[in-house]
Amino acid sequence: METPSTLPSSVLADRLAAVRQNIDAAAHAAGRDPASVTLVAVSKFHPLESVQEALAAGQRVFGENRVQEAASKFPALRATYPDLRLHLIGGLQTNKARDAVRIADVIESLDRPELAEALTKAADKEGRLPELLIEVNTGDEPQKFGVPREKADSFIRTCRQQFGAKLQGLMCIPPATQDPVPHFRLLRSMAQEHGLPVISMGMSADYPQAIAEGATLVRVGTAIFGPRPPSP
Repeated sequence: METPSTLPSSVLADRLAAVRQNIDAAAHAAGRDPASVTLVAVSKFHPLESVQEALAAGQRVFGENRVQEAASKFPALRATYPDLRLHLIGGLQTNKARDAVRIADVIESLDRPELAEALTKAADKEGRLPELLIEVNTGDEPQKFGVPREKADSFIRTCRQQFGAKLQGLMCIPPATQDPVPHFRLLRSMAQEHGLPVISMGMSADYPQAIAEGATLVRVGTAIFGPRPPSP
C-alpha cells in the first residue's frame, strides 16, 4: 500500500476530483446548488507535500486539527496562494487560542465559555478574529469535544451576543457507531433555529448523506489524502 508521503500527485488529484464529483452529484440529488457546499480537505498528519499537491489541483480550503501542525504548514503557503483558507477543526486548548486566532480563517471547535473568553482576549491582542463555528456534541459522548446538547442553545445565544456576525454556524462529529443522519438533522435544526448559515458536517464515509441533510461544509480527509499516517 502506498504511504501518504509517497502518494503520486496524479492519484491525489484524481481522488480530489472524485470527491468533487460526488459532492456535485449529492447536491443535485438533494435539489441544491453544488456551489452551496464547500469542501474542506482535512490534511491533518499528512505532509506539506500532500497539501502542495492538493493546492496544485485547485483545492483552497483545508482543515487541520492541531494549531502547531497548521502553523508549520500554512503561513508560508499564503504568499503563493493568497486565497487559501485554513479551518482549525480539532479540540482547542485555551493556551493555544492566540496562535489559533493568528493563523486560522475559521475555528470550528468553539465549545465552552472558557474558550470563548480566551478567543476574545486573543482577538483583542491580534487585531483579528476568525470566523467561528460552535461544535455540538450531538451524541453526548463523554470522550469527545463539543458542547452537550442540553447546553447548546444557551451557549449559542451567549456566543451570538459575544461574537456577533463572526459566529457563523455549527459543527458536529456524529458517533462512529450510529447512523449519522439523525445527528445531521439535529445540527441543521439547531442552525436554522438560531439563524446560523454554516453547517459543518460529514466526513469521508458520510459526506453525501450530510449534503442531503443540508451541510454547507464537508470535511473530507482519507478520501483525498489516503490512509492517515500515525499521529506524531
